[in-house]
Formats: sequence, C-alpha cells, structure tokens
Amino acid sequence: MTTASVSATGLVKAFGEVRAVDSVDLEVQQGEIFGVLGPNGAGKTTMLRMLATLLPIDAGQARVFGVDVAREPHRVRQLVGVTGQYASVDEDLTATENLWLFGRLQGLRSADARATATDLLAQFGLEEAANKPLSQFSGGMRRRLDLAASLISRPPLIFLDEPTTGLDPRTRGQMWDTIRGLVADGCTIMLTTQYLDEADQLADRIAVIDHGRKVAQGTPDELKTSVGSSTLQLQLADGADHDLARQVVWRVVGRAPVLTPESGRMNVPLETADVAGDVLIGLRQAGVTIVSVSVAKPTLDEVFLALTGHDTGDAAQSDESSPDEPLVEAR
Repeated sequence: MTTASVSATGLVKAFGEVRAVDSVDLEVQQGEIFGVLGPNGAGKTTMLRMLATLLPIDAGQARVFGVDVAREPHRVRQLVGVTGQYASVDEDLTATENLWLFGRLQGLRSADARATATDLLAQFGLEEAANKPLSQFSGGMRRRLDLAASLISRPPLIFLDEPTTGLDPRTRGQMWDTIRGLVADGCTIMLTTQYLDEADQLADRIAVIDHGRKVAQGTPDELKTSVGSSTLQLQLADGADHDLARQVVWRVVGRAPVLTPESGRMNVPLETADVAGDVLIGLRQAGVTIVSVSVAKPTLDEVFLALTGHDTGDAAQSDESSPDEPLVEAR
C-alpha cells in the first residue's frame, strides 16, 4: 500500500482563545493536487505552516510520507518544498544569483548550484531574465522564480500557499500550467487558495475550510453534486418581490435559493433539471416577473455558499490573534 504524502488527524492550532485550526483531518495521496479552499483568515496558511514544521502542532498528529512532523521535523524538511504568499527571493540579486544562493544554502557545491539554477530557469521560462535584477521582474516572474527556488532539492511534496495571489488572469494560467507540469514530473502538490476557479481547474480533491474547521471534502464534481445536479439561474425583473420569490422556491424545491439582491440574480439548486419547470410555473402564478432563465451545473461558488453561508471573499476570522504572517520558506 502506498504511503500517503500527507496524513493528519485532529490538527489543532490555537492563538489565545481563537482556534485557527480546529480538529482538521486530511489525507493527501501521492501524485495528486490537493486543494485547500477557504476565505482569508479561514486557517489555511496556519495549517500549511504546521505541516511544513514552521509552527508547532498544539494537538493531533501529522505525517509526511510516514515521517512524524512533530518528532522528526528535520527529516520532513528534506521531503518538502514551500512557496508562500510572498516572494522569498532577494531583491538585490539576479535570478541566477538567487537560485545559486538557495542551492548553496542546501549544501550543493558551487558548480552544482549554478547548473541547477540554469536548469530551473529554463524549466520556468526565465532564461532571458537570468541576469536581470529582480526590480525589473513582473509579479508573475517573481512567483515563478520563487516556485523554482522551492525545487532546488527536488522535493517529492510541494506546499503552495495561494500561489497566484495578485497575478493577472494570463499569468495565473501560466502558473496553473507550471503546477500541472510539476505533477506530471512526479511531484505531489498541496495548495491553498481562495479562488474557486483555481481549485476547480487544478485540484483532484478539495478540502473546504471555514473558521478553522474542515466542512467538506471531495472531488470538485462530488462537491458540486452535493448541492444538486443542476442550478436554475434566474434574472428577476426590476421591482420583483425577492421575498416572495424565495418563498416560492422554498415551497417547490425545499431549499433556499442563493439571491444577489443588488443585481436581482437568483440561483436555485435542483435535484433534477426537470424541476426547473415547476419553479418557473410557481413564480409565474405568484406574479414574480423573470427577465432571463438558464440551467447549468452547480459551481463551487454555490457549494461554498451552501456549506458556509458566505462566499470566499468574506474574511471569516484571522488565522492568528496577531496580524497574519507570510508562510516563510522551509527549504
């Protein structure tokens, strides 16, 4: 039987009276991209810092490839690469010098460190910028360089903490391709994100975290199916009675719709698509005017709203009692 890349049971981390991570169980299989989805302050970064040996575990147990995180942190650090939310590279050095320095810090001979730096710059499409100062790098280039630095030791497990924060859509897509390429080369990825589309596009399985607790886990399709097989998307007319529309939907499908009052958009979870007709008839009989109608598969937005009652843009709580600290590198 293959040993799990990460196995955690009952993980707890408290800061004063606040439990930033509250009895979380996780198991990440080798060769998968495992997403941890949640809003800012949900406890995602704190959990990664515990697994990466950067924060002590208050309660529970965690293993990385069978190695106990609390008892053998030095062995764990040899198995993981970590890329945090903020670039760890040195602004005063070039890309080559940064990677060479990381290689030397990890015990490589100077010539080997330089050769590794050259290979990684080519892998991440940074050859032309190899000797440029980082002040001339874009945000996407810095993120790729930071990810390259975490691969100096070729770790089998990589922790990525919100790897595309602040990047434009095109650069985010490039980072997604890079992450998929790492898995194709044999790495296991565990990433945190507050971007629903990122989790949907990348993750083989997702754990949804809110207020420090794991509220759901499964493949993207499993999570979507949990809120219904289809979603009826309605645009209510200006001046439509939103409360009446909610009551009609509840009476027909037995579930509350997700309504955005400002725009008049309403999403109705459906067990089967043919129930959409019953909803439309009910709204017409009640005198609720509809401008447009469509039926689509549920989205992760709807999953998160159904599970937590808010979207991932809401700050649920601070990870810690003091201001958040970036996930520093454990290389």
